[in-house]
Amino acid sequence: MLREADGLLITAGAGIGVDSGLPDFRGRDGFWRAYPALRHRGLSFEGMANPAMFAEHPKLAWGFYGHRLKLYRETVPHEGFAILRRWADRMPRGAFVFTSNVDGQFQKAGFCGDRIHECHGSRHTLQFLEDCYPDTWSADEFHPVVNETTSELESPMPRCPRYGAIARPNILMFGDYGWIDIPYEKQRGRLAAWISSVTKPVVVELGAGRALPTVRRFSEKNAHQRLIRINLQDPNASPPHAVGLEREAAAILKLLDAQF
Repeated sequence: MLREADGLLITAGAGIGVDSGLPDFRGRDGFWRAYPALRHRGLSFEGMANPAMFAEHPKLAWGFYGHRLKLYRETVPHEGFAILRRWADRMPRGAFVFTSNVDGQFQKAGFCGDRIHECHGSRHTLQFLEDCYPDTWSADEFHPVVNETTSELESPMPRCPRYGAIARPNILMFGDYGWIDIPYEKQRGRLAAWISSVTKPVVVELGAGRALPTVRRFSEKNAHQRLIRINLQDPNASPPHAVGLEREAAAILKLLDAQF
């Protein structure tokens, strides 16, 4: 599949980041292991990843997201990202990334931002908490300091440059009707144009689960009978010419790279 392809469509869920040391929130216990202070409050990932939390408990909400932003900034992408880039360089149409991850790891690994569609937004971008202006801006000037005991933000909260109101991450949360998706609509348009230009694409899907099946469904829709699904928990691949590989993403990519 890889040798015959003229374009590489990389589809990625949270599982691809585990090899880089990012936490696995799979299930309530996984979330609580990453954030034990929130266990004592009885809070779930769904409860924290909700825009209502910024209105009700802004220091706690920004403590959670501030910690994640700091973690994403410090994380070094594992070797598998470089392998995918090498594969893309060998294909006439290169690669495009479709990911539900908001961590910016593909950009940090050197993938071109114009060849990435972040379907749930980016943690490195901010937007208005209130529906007052459809604009987004970089989070580069926000340097969170989080109390590890309480999980609350101790440094000043980020605020919108226009009105000084509290800002929020520009990511799609649960029960979210205020997410500003304008930048990602543009990404989607570039992705559609790239897909139409490729005649023999191969889809390499990494760490995409069934709980939120957005990535898996996108992979199957665009596989054209060439899907390599890498998943430690659920590698089952339904298209007729699909391969499911049950192991960590970095390990499988290294094994494939040795043969490609």
